[in-house]
Amino acid sequence: MTDLTDLGVAAIRDGVRLGTFSAREVADAFIVKVSRAKALNAFLVETPDHAIAAAKEADTARAAGEALKPLAGVPIGMKDLFCTKGVASTAASHILEGFTPPYESTVSGKLWNAGAGMLGKLNMDQFAMGSSNETSAFGNVISPWRRADGGNAPLAPGGSSGGSSAAIAARLCPAATGTDTGGSIRQPAAFTGISGIKPTYGRCSRWGVVAFASSLDQAGPMARNVKDCAIMLEAMSGFDPKDATSLELDVPRWEQGLSGNLRGKRVGIPKEYRVDNMPSEIDALWQKGIDWLKDAGAEIVEVSLPHTKYALPAYYIIAPAEASSNLARYDGVRYGLRDLPEGANLLDMYAATRAAGFGPEVKRRILIGTYVLSAGFYDAYYTQAQKVRTLIARDFDRAWESCDLLLTPTAPSAAFALGEKLADPLAMYLNDVFTVPSSLAGLPAMSVPGGLDKSGLPLGLQIIGKALDEQGVLNAGLALEERAGFVARPEAWW
Repeated sequence: MTDLTDLGVAAIRDGVRLGTFSAREVADAFIVKVSRAKALNAFLVETPDHAIAAAKEADTARAAGEALKPLAGVPIGMKDLFCTKGVASTAASHILEGFTPPYESTVSGKLWNAGAGMLGKLNMDQFAMGSSNETSAFGNVISPWRRADGGNAPLAPGGSSGGSSAAIAARLCPAATGTDTGGSIRQPAAFTGISGIKPTYGRCSRWGVVAFASSLDQAGPMARNVKDCAIMLEAMSGFDPKDATSLELDVPRWEQGLSGNLRGKRVGIPKEYRVDNMPSEIDALWQKGIDWLKDAGAEIVEVSLPHTKYALPAYYIIAPAEASSNLARYDGVRYGLRDLPEGANLLDMYAATRAAGFGPEVKRRILIGTYVLSAGFYDAYYTQAQKVRTLIARDFDRAWESCDLLLTPTAPSAAFALGEKLADPLAMYLNDVFTVPSSLAGLPAMSVPGGLDKSGLPLGLQIIGKALDEQGVLNAGLALEERAGFVARPEAWW
């Protein structure tokens, strides 16, 4: 019999509907896999009871001849940035240790209403700040991949959704939620050989998602292929009156509209994305992606996004500024940790709690953000960065006059070893060089695996689309997926 943990979302959904296997068998298989994968440190909390309860509901409904829900029988992983009712939610930070929300985030609630079960809460960079999953207060996530050159250095699974990417690649779950502020779905997807899409800003509600940078944060799915991402995204999306930035639009039938035929589509290649010292393997994969899209019927055109070089500096002003504001709420009064030294007054408690609760990277970004928002520097930094953001969005608008989609690499390298860039924040921030511009513009963007580097590690290609054109992004992703034929997977060493 097929190993059920090798199946993706669509295969599990269809198998349960047809009675090929029961939802309980699927849940049990994944629960065992999760319990045996402690070495990856991908799960912060395991919730087998949640997965089993959803599976029982699916099996009962099928036995009664009732119509099954869209995700009935599919157990998933939930990034720990989403608040889940009755289950600890920490954003991988000590300051929220012990916090159990009495409410459900809109996105997780939609997934449970669609019939999905939860295998557990997934590790991540603390408050989603990081590109390697090394800032979690609960230890690094280890990528299931290893270099094929005989080196056994533990590798980064990408960040901040590193627990999600590692769990999917290791077959601990068929899909998971992620969040993307500057590339936190796409970069870890590229590092681990899976797919992930950040939809248009406002497609998925941010209500109940622990905030990092509110004008950038967006939830999205991560899975093993494009079709599974489309299925997950349909279940996660939709208007939410509790989120003022939520788009009041119907959710398209993305799965039904999937097609790898790109005839009539023009795909732009932005010349500014050919950065200095780009590894030849990344450049070669980009050219392969161009050839694959031509083969799918697309016309390739060169476009210019002249303000691309300013995207990363602008992002690292805007995002920390919003983080410093959002994280001001964690002061020891309402949530999680409280450090109250003997004889301390209220201000002492604030200082002691925040000093003990936040990690170094979070403190760094709060300090940067507080500085750029301060009275003497607000206009010089924050206002200027917002102007640059507008110019970057205009670059994309002009590009859409000559093309429908953009193709770029997802990340400037394959996965690196844990610790390799930890002492150099600027080198770490450069990981997001290809993903940040579309985040600043609020556009949908997706990473799909395209091949392996010389060390046998996955490399990803990124498709960027116009606002609300998730269908175009998914279709181009499918065209790449069909031609890349990526079937590599990590050997189970854990």
